[in-house]
Amino acid sequence: MSTSEPLPETPGAQPPRRGLGRLFKHAAEPLGPNYQKLWTASAISNIGDGVRWTALPLLAASLTRDPAKVAAIDLAATLPWFLFALIAGALVDRIDKKMAMSIANGVRTLLMLVLGIAVLMDASSLVVLYIVAFLLGCAETIFDNSAQALMPAVVKREHLERANGRLYAAEIVNNQFVGPPLGGFLFAAAAAVPFLLDSASFALSALLIASMAGSFTASREPEAATTTIRTDIAEGLRWLWNHRLIRTLAIMLGIWNGMSMAGFAIFVLFALEILGLNEVGFGVLLAASTVGSLIGSLAASRISKQRPGTTLIAMVMLGALSSLGIALSSSAIVVGLMSAIVGFAGVVWNVITVSLRQAIIPERMLGRVNSVYRLLGWGSMPIGAAIGGLMGRAYGLRSPFFLQFAVLAAMALIAIPIVNNRTIAAARAETTA
Repeated sequence: MSTSEPLPETPGAQPPRRGLGRLFKHAAEPLGPNYQKLWTASAISNIGDGVRWTALPLLAASLTRDPAKVAAIDLAATLPWFLFALIAGALVDRIDKKMAMSIANGVRTLLMLVLGIAVLMDASSLVVLYIVAFLLGCAETIFDNSAQALMPAVVKREHLERANGRLYAAEIVNNQFVGPPLGGFLFAAAAAVPFLLDSASFALSALLIASMAGSFTASREPEAATTTIRTDIAEGLRWLWNHRLIRTLAIMLGIWNGMSMAGFAIFVLFALEILGLNEVGFGVLLAASTVGSLIGSLAASRISKQRPGTTLIAMVMLGALSSLGIALSSSAIVVGLMSAIVGFAGVVWNVITVSLRQAIIPERMLGRVNSVYRLLGWGSMPIGAAIGGLMGRAYGLRSPFFLQFAVLAAMALIAIPIVNNRTIAAARAETTA
């Protein structure tokens, strides 16, 4: 997938024959300078994210080999989505999203700097990791809610899938391909360096976002000026719960993310103990999903153009079958291939569903409704991490992946009457009517 996609401007159009640099520049121009700053900020911070998401579990594994204790890192990191997602979404609809994102990344800059210094001084512990992971998650609830609510104000709605696809492509290359192997290499060389590098990436990202032109505070109805946070949250809850398609997608994402986190929370131990990899090998394995993810980000707009509902169900089934492949294998090559398929499925799902939400949710409510969606979609991740850790301890490190297969396959079959091409077309038509 938490769960948290260059596409052609016109399907079937042939790009002019130019040098690669000119081609990319030409293709990016219609999305505007603010989008370019947002894209660049995302690309930079995602290198740091990829480095950290390799180094952090390796640091935890160097302190303990207890699956439950290692999984608790991911539990702490995702718990804020369960606790604060609704509040964060309501706040995002009231404030300048650009400044909210800059401040959130400023906080993350300081947190990673503190962790890097702690590792450098040999003062790190599991308690320190739990606290830092939790606070990073708190900042993430503000940043991610703001980012998704900001996009429709940066690009035209007809360009949302292309804009999201390019953003996901940068995220995939840097977060999953460049970052993880670099994180494993840097951690093996000097354990503090990955966290200091992540701190620097957050700082540069914050500066770029702050430099975007204009203000990004959503317009509010006159009577909404005196509403409370509680009222705003309730309005977002009602909108999502009354929209059967979006509600179902949120619940599906929650189940998928919970099951994915069950596997990922103990994946470092799976790689080290069952696959026999070292720190650098673990980073390379995490990068294996990049190929599939990048293909997914490039292909999502095309393959879902006519049959988005069919595509979404197919992606869930691909995720299920890939989990079964991981559970049955002791080969790093096979697990890497399965991870690539998981990456493809997750990114295609994200591009379709994120663009759908941005297109049909009223702009003034994007932050609130997205926060409810994220609560349902991401609030399950700490539960999944706990399940993965406990199952890994009690039944072995393969057991979370068997569970993931069974749950996702059942979910795909149950969802077909609600998530299909007809219901998606009807939701879009209702918005434009």
